[in-house]
Amino acid sequence: MEFPPLSVVMPVRDEERHLAESVRHVFGQDYPGPLELVLAVGPSADRTEQIARDLQAAEPRITVVASPTGKIPAALNLAVSAARHQVIARVDGHALFPAGYLQTAVEVLARTGAADVGGVMAAEGVSPFEQAVAWGMTSKAGVGSAGWHTGGQAGPADSVYLGVYRREAIEQAGGWDEEMLRAEDWELNYRIRAGGGLVWFAPELRVTYRPRASLRALGSQYFHYGRWRRVVMREHPETASLRYLAPPAATALVAAGLLAGLAGLAGIVSGAPPAVGWLAAGLVIPVIYLAGVTAVGAALSRGVPAGVRARLPLVLAVMHMCWGAGFLTSPRGLHRRRERSTPDRPDPQQAGAGRRASQAETPGRPG
Repeated sequence: MEFPPLSVVMPVRDEERHLAESVRHVFGQDYPGPLELVLAVGPSADRTEQIARDLQAAEPRITVVASPTGKIPAALNLAVSAARHQVIARVDGHALFPAGYLQTAVEVLARTGAADVGGVMAAEGVSPFEQAVAWGMTSKAGVGSAGWHTGGQAGPADSVYLGVYRREAIEQAGGWDEEMLRAEDWELNYRIRAGGGLVWFAPELRVTYRPRASLRALGSQYFHYGRWRRVVMREHPETASLRYLAPPAATALVAAGLLAGLAGLAGIVSGAPPAVGWLAAGLVIPVIYLAGVTAVGAALSRGVPAGVRARLPLVLAVMHMCWGAGFLTSPRGLHRRRERSTPDRPDPQQAGAGRRASQAETPGRPG
């Protein structure tokens, strides 16, 4: 097949650690057609912006645009508006395309006639803690049966990881919802599917993902995942499933058991009536939960280095409990729906493009 020109869009903020490596993997693709990269850079507390500018100076196929809000969906809309081509591949500043990824994705896009194709978030850590997080993110013990985490059969899907889109599908759906600060790809794919577009999961498309490097960062990540999944379920109740309801249920039970247990212990110490002391039995619930995640982690992680296995119970507990806490405390006003329209293209000077737009062909659809 003849490969069309392709634009890779990357929203980045505070990505000093991984940005240059991620960009190297984009241009290490050996993609058979013309390729460009648009970096949408948000306000950062590290050297991300300077690194982006240095990369642009060294590589003429890179365009840098400013993303004043730093919000991922807004950055993606800005990047797509600055992009020149009709096939759009989304990537993050801490994700690494493997060799041949874009070529395979475009072949699948053409073969299936899909509006969006994508695959698996193949989490890989460097430190023992990151490796434990990566194990949790690719295991059913950590994330349930999510195909884009754990793999599965090729076919139509609700959403995929880091999609490769037909530009027309993005624009017809109105772009990313800039108020949807998590699950933004799922929500866009929902609108693409509602408009008759096909979202296709291709398990051979595996993108290396660098997980969070600290317990605090991991907890914050999963807390916000839970908060925004509650938004999705409020707006689309048909998406409710055991996989999404299990963490908040477990969190509520563990919290109730812990509070009851502590109240019972306090009652015993203070000489309260015996009935109060019986509340200490509530501590059995968190103990059973911790024993459960420890046993499951041990059973499923055979062959994993000992230093990584030792961290799995804590990692799994943080993922479950923080996701559940975010879900349970998600405020109703977290997401404000807005009328969507195709984003305006930014001023070329602001985009740093200064280049003549090119006409591009999209991959063919099967006849």
